[in-house]
Amino acid sequence: MTDVVLCECFARDGLQHETEFVPTPTKRALIERFAALGFPRIEATSFAHPGNVPQFTDADEVLRAIPRRPGVRYKATCVNLRSVDRALAASQAGHGPDEVSVILVPSDLMSQRAFNRTRAVQHDLIKSMIDRFEGRFAIIGTISFAFGSPPEAVDARAVIDDALWLRKHGVKYLAIADTAGLGTPRSVATIFKTLRAELPDAIPIAHFHDTRGLGLANCLAAYDEGVRHFDCAFGGAGGSPAKISYFEGYTGNVCTEDLVNLFESIGVATGIDLSRLIETARLCEESLGRELHGRVTRSGLSRHREERVT
Repeated sequence: MTDVVLCECFARDGLQHETEFVPTPTKRALIERFAALGFPRIEATSFAHPGNVPQFTDADEVLRAIPRRPGVRYKATCVNLRSVDRALAASQAGHGPDEVSVILVPSDLMSQRAFNRTRAVQHDLIKSMIDRFEGRFAIIGTISFAFGSPPEAVDARAVIDDALWLRKHGVKYLAIADTAGLGTPRSVATIFKTLRAELPDAIPIAHFHDTRGLGLANCLAAYDEGVRHFDCAFGGAGGSPAKISYFEGYTGNVCTEDLVNLFESIGVATGIDLSRLIETARLCEESLGRELHGRVTRSGLSRHREERVT
């Protein structure tokens, strides 16, 4: 039994920022390790165009290579109709993802920057993608830049309206993504409180980046508003695709080992094997050839566990 559901994103969101290609066998070994550690959801790869994100030229090979562990759902990102066709082909061949993610941006400026499309065109595209999926996968509707971007603030109402639009089109899992790391505990609480009030049958997912050091605080704020699904990446890896830079500075995800340590230390069960957590973080560092951003990777896990207050 767990209190939260963590999705390990190192193999997709974590690696899209990397300029050096990580070999397919290494990706497979890490994904297997994540599953063995107890992660019930794992971002395995992306069907993005290899010219835009070369890290995922081996998307099909990765999905074909990983053995499927019972109770674990493997996710792939889809960005256009061609990527939908690739996901469907993989599924028909017997090695498709269990989940697919589609992405909206509540801002014309950032939609143009991320996809070279207006919001209206992106909505039409996502509708066509959802129709083409034909219910074969669990769809994760990601609302990127939900807390704004350095050049532009975002109205919380636009985020909720995109969530309502996704739910109207059958998407139950709604990932609210702080892509630029501009969220604060107060703005996070506002978004998720409103989201849960207006879409009580949806499943919200908190996807935060630690660009300004507020990732863990924002996770706690989301948890306090009833969110139980969280994305994270070992070592705080990740950010904008290597060839498509959105902004400057550190762009990594909330760090898995630090988030697990936080939850477990306050009595929130993650279901993750703590005895192998730090070792896995170091394997992720070895795969990239450098030290990453995990605090507890250096200091060790907290030894004391607080009594859970309900």
